[in-house]
Amino acid sequence: MVQLTINGIKVNAEEGMTILDAAKSVGITIPTLCHMKNLFPSGACRICSVEVEGFKGLTPACAYPVSDGLVVETDSPRVRKARKTIVELLVENHPQDCLICVRNKNCELQDLSERYGVREHRYVGETKSHAIDISSASMERDPAKCILCGRCVRACHEVQKIGAIDFTKRGFASIVTTPYNKGLNVSDCILCGQCILVCPTAALREKSSVKEVASALYDRKKYCIAQVAPAVRASIGEEYNMPLGTDVTGLLVTGLRRLGFKKVFDTNFAADLTIMEEASELINRIQNGGSLPMFTSCCPGWVKYAEMNNPEILDHISTCKSPHEMEGAVLKTYYAKKMGIDPKDIFVVSIMPCTVKKYESARPELKEEVLPDVDAVLTTRELVRFFKIAGIDFNDLPESEFDNPLGESTGAAAIFGTSGGVMEAALRTAYWKLTGKELDKLEFEEIRGMEGVKEATVNINGMDINIAVVNGIGNVKQIVEEVAAGKSKHHFIEVMACPGGCINGGGQPIHQKPEKVMKRVKVLYQIDENAKHRRSHENESVKTLYREFFGEPNSHKAHEILHTEYFDKKKILRN
Repeated sequence: MVQLTINGIKVNAEEGMTILDAAKSVGITIPTLCHMKNLFPSGACRICSVEVEGFKGLTPACAYPVSDGLVVETDSPRVRKARKTIVELLVENHPQDCLICVRNKNCELQDLSERYGVREHRYVGETKSHAIDISSASMERDPAKCILCGRCVRACHEVQKIGAIDFTKRGFASIVTTPYNKGLNVSDCILCGQCILVCPTAALREKSSVKEVASALYDRKKYCIAQVAPAVRASIGEEYNMPLGTDVTGLLVTGLRRLGFKKVFDTNFAADLTIMEEASELINRIQNGGSLPMFTSCCPGWVKYAEMNNPEILDHISTCKSPHEMEGAVLKTYYAKKMGIDPKDIFVVSIMPCTVKKYESARPELKEEVLPDVDAVLTTRELVRFFKIAGIDFNDLPESEFDNPLGESTGAAAIFGTSGGVMEAALRTAYWKLTGKELDKLEFEEIRGMEGVKEATVNINGMDINIAVVNGIGNVKQIVEEVAAGKSKHHFIEVMACPGGCINGGGQPIHQKPEKVMKRVKVLYQIDENAKHRRSHENESVKTLYREFFGEPNSHKAHEILHTEYFDKKKILRN
């Protein structure tokens, strides 16, 4: 331990700690822009500059380690002036369109301008101007709003290890862009949206579907149906200042009905359906010599990654559609027939924590006849904006239940939203299918948590099943290389592109606090623990669906409607 003085306060700090962390430990907040917790500090933006006694210049607090006897001032006149100047220069080279910006009132540059009293334009000169990249189905990139903090680059390179964007050029001409400044749609981007979550401004944002959905809701010919992913109910309350970890399922259902949706179903129903199909597929591969290990297919970001980077392993990925696509497919076949509705009139909207789901819903192979399984995807953030436009006071809504029959779900479906959840849900049903017995202990603690790769061995009916859970696409490379080389010891592997799983998806409320993710995760596990049924095969509505329509899991009809195929995107791009 070392002792230093910060703003006249004696501070005991661990050796190796930065001034930024030492100050935070005693309740002193130093502003940052480029800093990212758990990543090596870059000290690039200099907004965290502080005055250290005996030093000629100002020192970046995020990058300078503490030492015994250090005397630091974090709010001296010199520091304030330097920070205000930095903010003023950023503002002058930034579009002056705050009132019409999607990040208005949720922008770090705006917050810093308010904090340091920027009230006039003191620096006038040339400003940068760039075209907005709208080539992707999921995301938009506006370089004019980029303040070059580098957080998106670090998230893409160091966390996700994709490297789809980077700095190019120098000085005033510097820009964060894709290789050769091409569109996101032809880059290595998997559209996970983790760059959006770390962007302090609106330089990166989801492609909005609010207008499209609003138009459908006001079209009297359309039968609009909403479905809600598990992660959304554990996070949307944050946007309404509710305590972290508040389950707002009932409020969410009421809010969607008030927007004008005729039915509100739970994507968890289709998560149970996915488990029935995926568990059966895994057992079939194990017993009949199929490609092993089998990867889960619920995450479209992971599927896109494999198609672009490792097409040689595509036959290892489960052919099951993701849950919201399954739900859409069932709505436009079984449900449409049961209710006497023309499938052409059904407009399915998925409320998702994810940006890449927008890309997924536009995939041409995810259709019934010529109709897309899902017509539009709204992220959690978009739904909040939609509620505000409609004048819906979320906090004061009464609670209501999902519609049935496609609204019933089990606890196993709820945990789909967190890393390891799909694997855990699948094992509960695979065990029952192989042994005819129920697991006594349903929790698989070994595959829970935020570690990059989690492994375990489960004995089912005398056979050891080796499993792995990959948390974040940045941790998948070694696992994939082992599979491609035929050296993998695993039978079943779950991959989620976003660290933490869908609960930390690119469409979720923007934050910079890892503890928020863990509180969201806790909500999903609580929903599971409190559920009447905790195994997907116990879902009565799913049983009815098989009895009335599909026959049995992995049947020919189930494959036609609930399964899909993948393509070598490397080959497509080359051609």
